Formats: sequence, C-alpha cells, structure tokens
Amino acid sequence: MTTLTASAPHKRQKLPALLILPLLLVSSLILAIGTGAVSISPLQVISIFLTDLGLSPLVAFEDQQAAVLHAIRLPRVLLGALMGAALAVCGAAMQGLFRNPLADPGLLGISSGASLAVAGTVVLGLHSFGLYSLQVAAFVGSMVTTAVIYLLSQEQGRVNVMAMLLSGIAINALCGAGTGLFTFLSTDEQLKSITFWQLGSLGGATWETLMVATPFLLISVMLMPFLASSFNALSLGEQGARHLGIPVDALKWVIVTLVALGVGAGVAVSGMIGFVGLTVPHLIRLWLGPNHRVLFPASALLGASLLVLADLAARTIAIPAEVPIGIVTALIGAPFFLYLLNTTRKAGKL
Repeated sequence: MTTLTASAPHKRQKLPALLILPLLLVSSLILAIGTGAVSISPLQVISIFLTDLGLSPLVAFEDQQAAVLHAIRLPRVLLGALMGAALAVCGAAMQGLFRNPLADPGLLGISSGASLAVAGTVVLGLHSFGLYSLQVAAFVGSMVTTAVIYLLSQEQGRVNVMAMLLSGIAINALCGAGTGLFTFLSTDEQLKSITFWQLGSLGGATWETLMVATPFLLISVMLMPFLASSFNALSLGEQGARHLGIPVDALKWVIVTLVALGVGAGVAVSGMIGFVGLTVPHLIRLWLGPNHRVLFPASALLGASLLVLADLAARTIAIPAEVPIGIVTALIGAPFFLYLLNTTRKAGKL
C-alpha cells in the first residue's frame, strides 16, 4: 500500500485541494441540474434557488424550468452526490481496514447480497412493502450478507481480517450464482427489472427515495471521519495499533457496520454502482497523501462530484435513451483497476 507517512508535497497540496474539491462539487451540481431536455442555464439555476430563499433572482426563468428543477433534477442530483460520497468514503474505509488499495465495498459481497435479495423479490413476486419492496429487500440482503461474513470471520472472539476477505469472495460467488439462478427462472419482464437493477441507475430518484436513503448514507459519510486517527494507527498494523491503545476488534465491527449501512442504502435506491469506492480513495491518496483526516472528507467531495458527472453522462450521451450509470462508472473504473493491479504487482505487494 502507498506509504502512510505524510510528505511535504502532500502538505503543500492540501490548501488548493480545499478550494478545488468544493468548487468542483458545486460546479458539477449546477451543471447536472441545468442539463437535460429542459435546459436551465447556471445563472437560472442560481436564480431559482435565490427565489426559493426569498431573494431577488439574477436572471429571469420560466415556471416550467423551476418545476423541472424541483421535481426531477434536484432529488436525482442530490441522491447521486450522496451516493458518490458514501461509496468513496466506504471504499477508503475498506482500503484502510485491509491495508490494501485494491479493497472495495463490493469485495465483501455486500452489493451481491443486495442484488440477490432484489432478484428473489422480483422473481418470487414479494411486494409486502409496496413500491419500496425492492429497496427494503436490497437493504435486508446487504445486512444479512454482512452478518454472515462477520460470523464466518470470527476467530476466538476476534475478527480475522483475512478470513473476512476470503469469506467475502466466497459470498460474492454464492450470491452471484443465486442471482444467476433467479435470472434463469425469470420471465422477460422480470429479467428486464433485474438487469436494470444490476446495472445501476439514478432514474428512479424522487424526494421520497432520497429521504429514505439519506440518513443511512449520511451516517457513513459523517461518522467515518471521526475514526480517522484509529485508521492512521491501524496503518501501522494491528499489533502496532493495539500498542497505541486502539481497540482493534471493536473498530473492525464499527467499520464494517458503517460500510454495510452506506453501501446497502445506496444499492437499495439505485442498484449496483461499482468502482467509485475503488478509484476515488486511491486518487485522493496519490494527490494528498494517506492521512485519513484528509482522505475521508476529500474522498467524499470527489466521489460526489464523480457520480454526479457520471449520471449526467449516463442520461445525455444517448438521448432520448438513458445508459445505466453502472456502465459509465465501469468504463472509468475497470481500466483504472487494471492499472492499479499492474502497479501493485510490479511493486511486489500482491
């Protein structure tokens, strides 16, 4: 893994980063809100928000533009930003826990468990929770998967990280097989729903889904930075962290629980969106260094910007059709993963 010692170049880059990353996020939000079938210029976007606050608008805008912004664009863009921040922070946490830049929330099978639960719900016709049945199934699937991995990784009352990693790989394969079986048994209409879910999309974002997912996504994003000092200590190895007074076993439980909440809630409302948790933390680590006090907030900002822009690309590059966002993030993330894999292998760390 990249060295965890803070360097002078990284320290010099923190100040511009504190300006660049928030500006990138704000610019992404305004661009994404204003782009679509109904065009809204950046000044009109700002004017609509100023009007909502009871202030004078900068330029004139139409009522239709304000209605589209409030009812369609804003919940979708906000959900994308929250999802991106949560996925990036969870990715940084997993890489810190495993002390490996190749770790990713999907590695533990959390996303696969959610996908299996959704496929089962669709094929078996379980609709106890009405419109939210798929979301509830995805969240329950992710939590059950996490609990199973916890139990399998227990060793004399302690969590064995390597056993957790291997269990996650096995659970991934098992859930993939189950999802494949449900896909085989599905009708054409059911197959369309399962496929759409597996590829990921923010197209179903509404204020209701945003309100359901926001508390769980924010828990991960807001609480993980409070563990930054413990993550820094963990980078010295478990034995070294214990010598510094860090309750390592309790820390592992807290980290995985927060990751399960964040990723599970995200998958529940938008399907499987991969590679954000892998690429963003590594880019931030290369730019600003491995200090988790900086890594977590910077990853949240860049992850939010990346997913908002990826969703913008997904809904505009093939108008009037919409490309699943999972395809866009995979096109970006997969080559980066191969580069990372090759670099790690050449460094003799794999």
